Amino acid sequence: MSENETMAVYCGGITKSYGIGEARVQALRGIDLEVHPGELLMLVGPSGCGKTTLISVIAGILDQDDGECVLFGQDLKQLSHNQRVVYRGRNIGFVFQAFNLIPTLSAAENVAIPLLINGMPMDKAISRAFECLRNVGLEGRENALPSQLSGGQQQRVAIARALVHNPRLVVCDEPTSALDHETGRRVMDVIKNLAVNSDRALVIVTHDARIFDFADRIAHMDDGRIEKVERNN
Repeated sequence: MSENETMAVYCGGITKSYGIGEARVQALRGIDLEVHPGELLMLVGPSGCGKTTLISVIAGILDQDDGECVLFGQDLKQLSHNQRVVYRGRNIGFVFQAFNLIPTLSAAENVAIPLLINGMPMDKAISRAFECLRNVGLEGRENALPSQLSGGQQQRVAIARALVHNPRLVVCDEPTSALDHETGRRVMDVIKNLAVNSDRALVIVTHDARIFDFADRIAHMDDGRIEKVERNN
């Protein structure tokens, strides 16, 4: 078994650009990164340095221009579109910075979506969604619409949705940005306890220094490159 097959995430020489001609922007400039099973890795760096692009490639939302990105031994670029959708639905949870909640669905219905996509009956999916919402401190708000929730509450709904199907890889873009210190740490406790074990991994993009101590390692990005990766003491 090659080394990249033993990693939760293996990125080798990843490049990604947007636009053409003079408007072309190089977002990723040869990213080499490994995430170990059972690890919580944080990506930090200035705005616009490529962090969100990188996690979008890792989660199979974007295709890289060049290089290799392998998740638990599977190169998503080798899958057809339909195969990739199925793989993501079963194995990846993504917390978007913009939340991406469906406004006409309740909190519980939003959280249940990954389970329904994977074929779980509605009653079981909603029951599991209620459990996940309790875990992120939203007991009693399960039937509220997103418009009836604060920004911080919407963020917790998005986090519950990412965790509800017990994915092998959880990818989060600024998961605590709309939360106060106490709530942010409580949510991080939930994320780490539910998402990280010996056959799972977690990648978090954050500017929030208050949660750095939850990381096993911190990767510093700048100008589309990984500058250094350090173990967190």
